[in-house]
Parts: sequence; C-alpha cells; structure tokens
Amino acid sequence: MDIAQTLIRHGLVSRQQIDTALPQVAGRRLDRVLIELGLVKEDEVLKAFADELGMPFIEVKQELIDHDLLMQFPTTAVFRHSLLPITRRNGSVVVATCDPFNLEAMEELESVSGFHLIPVLARRLDVVELIKEHLGVGGDTLNELVAQRTADGVELLSDVSADDADLAKQAENASVIKLVNELLMEALEQQSSDVHIEPQEHGLIIRYRVDGLLRVQPVPESIAHFYAAIVTRLKIMSKLNIAEKRIPQDGRIKLKISGREIDVRVSIIPMVHGEGVVLRLLDKSRMVFNLKNVGMDAGMAKTFHELISMPHGIVLVTGPTGSGKTSTLYSALNEIKDPTIKIITVEDPVEYQNPGINQIQVHAKVGLTFAAALRSIL
Repeated sequence: MDIAQTLIRHGLVSRQQIDTALPQVAGRRLDRVLIELGLVKEDEVLKAFADELGMPFIEVKQELIDHDLLMQFPTTAVFRHSLLPITRRNGSVVVATCDPFNLEAMEELESVSGFHLIPVLARRLDVVELIKEHLGVGGDTLNELVAQRTADGVELLSDVSADDADLAKQAENASVIKLVNELLMEALEQQSSDVHIEPQEHGLIIRYRVDGLLRVQPVPESIAHFYAAIVTRLKIMSKLNIAEKRIPQDGRIKLKISGREIDVRVSIIPMVHGEGVVLRLLDKSRMVFNLKNVGMDAGMAKTFHELISMPHGIVLVTGPTGSGKTSTLYSALNEIKDPTIKIITVEDPVEYQNPGINQIQVHAKVGLTFAAALRSIL
C-alpha cells in the first residue's frame, strides 16, 4: 500500500505536506513522521488505513480487555510488538495493534500462542498503556530474567539470600539494568516527582508521586524476586556502599534520557522487610525558576519580593516534601541575582547549578558542614 497516496486520497494531507516530511523520513515510516510533525492526527491515519485494508479501527478501553486471556500470551512478544489481545470471537482472539504493516509480528504471536488472531487497529498510546497496566512496567524484561534463572535451574524464592558479590554481579545483568531504566523512564513519562520502592512481607510495591499524590504503579508479581538486584543496581548507580544495609544512605544519579538531563536523588532506608528506596526526579529541562510560577497570590508575592530584596535578615521557607521549597528558593535567587552583588549559597545537595551564583556543596565527612561554610562566608 502506498502510504502517501492513501493519505492524500483520504484528504488528510497535501502533496506539499508530503514533500515537507520526506526529508525527515530517514528509514522511518512516512505516516509516523507526519504525525510527529503535527500535520495529521494518528486517529485519522489509522482510520484511513483501516478503510484501505478492510480492518476495523476501535477505541480500545479497559473494560474491553479479558485479563485472563491476555495472561495466556507470552509477555515478551506482547511488549516487543505492542500487540494487545483483547477478547475471544468465534474461537479466535481479537488483537489490537497500532501497526497494520507488521505482519511478521502478528504471525509470531499467532505461532507462539497457538491462537488464530484477528487484528484491529487502535491508538498506540492506548495499546501501550493498557499493556503496562495489565502486565506491569518492565513485564517483558522480568520475563527474560525469570527465563534466565529458570534456565540456570534456580528456583524462585522470595527469601533467597545472596552475598554482595553475587548481588553486584546480578545488578550488572543487562536485563536488571534495562528493568531499572524502564522504571525511571516510566516515571518520567508520567511526570512523577518521586518513585517509592517499598518491600513488603510478601512482595514489592512501587509507587509514583504524580501531582503530589502517590499512586501504585502496576508491576508483575515476579519483580519481588529481583528486588535485591534492583536496590543494588541503584546503589551502584549512585555510588553507595552495596554491602551496607543497616543504616540509611543518600546518593545521587545523573542521567540523560531522550536528550533531557535528569538528576535523581536517592534515599535508601532499612525497613522491616528490606531496604526502602525513594528516588526524587529532577528534570532540568522542565524547570523554570520564576516567582510567578510558584503559586503565590499577588499580595504574598509582593511581600516576599520585598523581604528577599532587603540587604540583611533571614527568610525561612518550610514545608513538606514536594511543597515547592526548592522551586521557591531558586526562584528567589533568580529574582535578586545581579552582577553588582555577590550571592553565596550553601546546599546539600546542589540540585541545580545556577550561573552567577556561588554555590557550596556540603561535605560533612571532610568537615564542610553548613556551620563551617557559614563561618567562612561571614
């Protein structure tokens, strides 16, 4: 099928728009480039393909999914190809896909599942989100890890202990690395400020903080078997002591994901059932420190500006986690920053580097505490 001609024939794009998109194709499909450029909507493209191929287009929703049926399909194939088994129909299984041209993927799923499949078209985001909701984030990666351990003849037991060398080796396993990366990327996609990894007596709970509220993130039950490896991987990334499990540890990870610089503050605390982990995600590309954006009303903003503009004094900014203390303080610095004055900050940690500000990172182990820094400044 000629994609360009199909879209033109359905009145979705012009020849001029096609010519605009062609230089950016570079091995990708034309329709996906057009969607990325905002020249056409995914719904419209899929409906045009459905009409051309005689394949239904549906709005796939939670209530349409037969969870028990979905669990009969191999997780890896479902994730890899974004193929979502929905329901049974006359002895066959209806499968939602966002790619009507990937016939090999459909044939692979049909072969490994033993079902005859009926493809229908649906929006990519709907398909991907429902797969993650039912199978959990990283479900395909966990499937690979389970297969690796099964192949080694290792029975999965939640109370299996391992020495530090074994944990370090497992934490460097490509699948464990991929799993941790998937958890972080999913958190960023949901615009989460924090990730909480909480060991329970019989399992593991992962929660993302979105818009100030914690919500449980669906993950496969088998993730609990790799909890120790996940924590060890995070310790390695944040340069913490992997052998220390008795006292709290704090660290930091710097990442670059899809061109975005991400700072991750890592806090690990011993709990009854293991080490709890909290990851604070700081997306530098999204941060704009301006007092107009911190939620103050006009009167409060005026008073606050007058206070921070005074030549001496103290302003205390307090509040619970996620209330905006950091944003308020960095916005205040930007408000008063001026080449004619010298501004020094003492921070633990330095969350954002601010040009024009002299920032000091506390290092208590070598004696550089808040008090020591303040004495030197004064």
